[in-house]
Amino acid sequence: MNLSYNWLRTLVPDLTDSPQELAARLAHYGAPVDELTPIGEPRRDVVIAGTVSVKKHPNSDRLSLCEVDAGTGQLLSVVCGAPNVTADRFYPFAPVGSTLPGGIKLEQRKIRGELSQGMLCSPSELALGRDHSGIMELHGSFAPGQNFIQTLGLDDHRLLIDVTPNRPDLLSHWGVAREIGPRGEASLVLPKAGDAGPDAGWSVTSVSNDGELEGIRIRIADAQDCPRY
Repeated sequence: MNLSYNWLRTLVPDLTDSPQELAARLAHYGAPVDELTPIGEPRRDVVIAGTVSVKKHPNSDRLSLCEVDAGTGQLLSVVCGAPNVTADRFYPFAPVGSTLPGGIKLEQRKIRGELSQGMLCSPSELALGRDHSGIMELHGSFAPGQNFIQTLGLDDHRLLIDVTPNRPDLLSHWGVAREIGPRGEASLVLPKAGDAGPDAGWSVTSVSNDGELEGIRIRIADAQDCPRY
């Protein structure tokens, strides 16, 4: 069972254990943590950068020459081979001196005669997916130089726990949160769903085959095999 430490902290706001302390406590509860992974650590040097201009590399048909604003106060020259790079967009950027997952350290170098002062990154280069066909475009309002993992909520730890057959209650974040809450269920807080107001409840009127809660509609297609959801 994969667990997000940040998600658990959301469900149990008064949890004071560090990820390491929580892993040790879960082991005492009969749910040993097989793996504790710091999600953000291998990407800690990556920042968010904006492309000011993108033009064709003068010495290559497949490369682009970009002016990149990484929040340093001066524009950086970056050679990029991704087909989807365009101006006025935000992308994850590894500056010179940073280290990427896998231990790759970025250096300033010339590519086909043009200086490249860092790298715009694809999901595969950040170990956030297998897609290496293009760089990762970020959608939203950002400021150049913002820390990538903190801004996107990736500064987290993943806990891989070994759930035994007699503890199916631990097969969800809510179940684990109930187990680790300092005050038991009194510690648990259920986050608000969608745009529901402060008085929105979580009960739903029983219906035969169709219902809606907080903007989520459920329709039962086969009421005989699935009498309720």
